[in-house]
Amino acid sequence: MNSSIKLLLVLLMSFELAFVQSITVNISVIVLGMSYLLAKKVKLQKLLLLIIIPIIPVASTWSSFYVNGTGDFIHSAWLLSSRIYAYIILGGIFSFTTSINDLLSSLEQNWHMPSKFVYGTLGAFNFAPRVRNSILQIKTAALMRGETLHIWSPQIFFKAILLSLRWSDNLSRAMQSHGYAENNVRTHYRKQRIPAWNWVLFITIFGVFQFIVFKKLP
Repeated sequence: MNSSIKLLLVLLMSFELAFVQSITVNISVIVLGMSYLLAKKVKLQKLLLLIIIPIIPVASTWSSFYVNGTGDFIHSAWLLSSRIYAYIILGGIFSFTTSINDLLSSLEQNWHMPSKFVYGTLGAFNFAPRVRNSILQIKTAALMRGETLHIWSPQIFFKAILLSLRWSDNLSRAMQSHGYAENNVRTHYRKQRIPAWNWVLFITIFGVFQFIVFKKLP
């Protein structure tokens, strides 16, 4: 499925889940989502992280409604707890099976997102590994001077901002040297087309989701 269509589907389902008062719907999303990720051969370590990392907020939500809730507090506790996992699974479906390059290319070509924003975002993502390496170099240089810098140290933020400003200028010059012009019509080496079967699959999945939602399951 095209990346932008997948993003639209996940956003619509996530928005509707916020108003659904059914534990069964949340569990269905979790089970079907995990099955999809397994079918896509996502690493087991990533799937375990999806389950383990949210345990504390899920347990806190459940205990908060169980202890302080009113009315049908047990249903509310399980509803909100399962909804957290449903949101996380939907996010995992999108993030684990989608390339940021394909997504931004599709948004530019099919949804007319400004190319300036697209290429700026691509530049930021591609600079992320260099930022990590630069922070390690800053810490190492500080250790050689007998200083220990932590992640909350203001020196790291100040030097990282200076590096980012320098890289921003270099990126702008590099794009101009490669013939980038903001208002000109651009050609693309890789075309991000949305085939008809993508829309059929989108309507089918969203239709099945609507059937489950409006069946008024507990």
